[in-house]
Amino acid sequence: MNVRLKRARELAGYAVQLTKDEGLPTMLKRGAGFVKRRCFGKRARYLPAKKVLEAQRAEMADKTAADCGLPTISILTPLYNTPEKYLREFLDSFVNQTAPNGQLCLADASDAEHADVKRIVEEYQTKNQRIVYKKIENKGIAANTNAAAELATGEYLALADHDDILAPHAMYTMGKAILQLRAQGEPDGFLYSDEALFSKSIQRPMVAHFKPDYAPDYLLCCNYICHLAVFQKALWDEIGGERPECDGSQDHDLFLRLVEKTGGAAHVPQVLYYWRVHAGSTSGGTDAKPYVAAAAKKALADHLARTGRTGTVEDGLFPSTYRVKWDIVGDPKVSILIPNKDHTDDLEKCLHSIWTKTSWENFEVIVIENNSTEPATFTYYKEARQRYDGLQVVNYPQKGFNFSGINNFGRQYASGDYLLLLNNDVEVRNADWLTELLRQCAHPGGAAICGAELLYPDETLQHAGVVTGLGGYAGHSHKYRKAGGSGYMFRAATVQDFSAVTGACLLVKTSVWDEVGGLDEAFAVAFNDVDFCLRVRDAGYRIAWTPYAQLTHYESKSRGGDEKDPVKARRFAAEQQRLYAVHGKANILHDPYYNPNLTMDREDFSESNDLRGLKEGRITVQWRGDASPSQAH
Repeated sequence: MNVRLKRARELAGYAVQLTKDEGLPTMLKRGAGFVKRRCFGKRARYLPAKKVLEAQRAEMADKTAADCGLPTISILTPLYNTPEKYLREFLDSFVNQTAPNGQLCLADASDAEHADVKRIVEEYQTKNQRIVYKKIENKGIAANTNAAAELATGEYLALADHDDILAPHAMYTMGKAILQLRAQGEPDGFLYSDEALFSKSIQRPMVAHFKPDYAPDYLLCCNYICHLAVFQKALWDEIGGERPECDGSQDHDLFLRLVEKTGGAAHVPQVLYYWRVHAGSTSGGTDAKPYVAAAAKKALADHLARTGRTGTVEDGLFPSTYRVKWDIVGDPKVSILIPNKDHTDDLEKCLHSIWTKTSWENFEVIVIENNSTEPATFTYYKEARQRYDGLQVVNYPQKGFNFSGINNFGRQYASGDYLLLLNNDVEVRNADWLTELLRQCAHPGGAAICGAELLYPDETLQHAGVVTGLGGYAGHSHKYRKAGGSGYMFRAATVQDFSAVTGACLLVKTSVWDEVGGLDEAFAVAFNDVDFCLRVRDAGYRIAWTPYAQLTHYESKSRGGDEKDPVKARRFAAEQQRLYAVHGKANILHDPYYNPNLTMDREDFSESNDLRGLKEGRITVQWRGDASPSQAH
């Protein structure tokens, strides 16, 4: 089905359901709001409403950094031949903050021909005593940033470039977020916000970077944190500031060293920083600064060495992205569990691709026969066992289709260190698929679960990770996008942290499977994989997805669609409600690896049509941690 048509039908269905549940007036009101936001709400769409900013200013009226109640944040900004227009806009953005808890530390390495930089700064110092300035020798971005840090007196530090713009509520929001973390008893050493790109005015932003909560696997693939990052000065001092040997990726290197100390980071889903796009800016891509990639790979390799993990760091699938090829510890055995009912053509394609393409040799395959009715199926099993060395076929004793029960039964026959749940309607595409899944798990500090990239036969994405809350329950990241694209902020082309992955191809440590009790058999058909992954996530493990393991998925050939069969539709609805009952509706609708400013109506990571959280200046902060390699399960 055409994707646009599919979305239109889904939206129409939502309108009909809303009318039934809450009446026509509510539906019309929401519809009008949708049209208003969609068609007329683009200007300043990431900024809080004027009344929100005015309320913040009123709260902080006549207060100073010393008595405003917020921790002081010293912003570190190296200056170098900064164009006057850019410099004034940047300085204005600091002077016009809604709270006085900021300090601006400027280290000026401009050459003699750009003496105006100093003059302009001195002009602004007469307006704001919280601007401190020092003329320095140019020794590179990291050294110049370190020079700015020597001027800092705040409890916290932040990084800002000389040609960018701070959102007016940046210092207020980050200060309040730090207080929230303290009140909740959570670590307050390292926070970051969302950001937006602009070319001329922040009133007309080009696009926002709506980030997930702390995602350690993602951070190894690209510096998704960027701006605005805020961290304790004591931590900065402890790790020695930025490293000149990583100039070009000095911030990425800094963030990796910070999380080694903090064990995680806190995310504030507010756009607090505007990144200017112009020639020479890294926001426009790494072509402007070709040394960035070499510096990033050094930063990543050094991070691996410091954390006692081994692997090689390589370029990723796109510029600005990287890939850690983890060294697999030992020679783990993988037990591949494949439920099957008839459909021997599909199964043969699946088995043939496993045996002929898979480079990882230490595996076993267990086909779980589930109530096949065609005699030819059992003839096929006998013949297949002769052709595929070690193939097991075990008979599920219960009637009907229960994906959870079938796989739980198959686990009894598995001897592997890992279990791989695999649909019978998939076909292996690349030889390293199983190796790549293992790479994410079979090393110190690895994930407990890893999912693969599944493609439809027409070369569009079927699965690139599962996001809970999409469509109200769960959906597939970047579904229907053409294969080979980067996705949103490279999220379809880098190893990712997710709350869940599909059970159509899911690798899990056998010990973790046993620890959480396998699949919940009350989820017979739908959401069993989502429920399982959430239980694993909530037990303190990580779920990863990799684009380097690829399979073709001939989805739903085995069972057909559930939408038109009333019995199947009722079962599906019951399993939807069970997902809420077990995990809580609020928990399902807030996936930590999906930003609340992204749409819940589609699977394409597009911007939400409802940005009320931004307009209201709503301050929420979520800290997430990750077990260090020595503490990992």
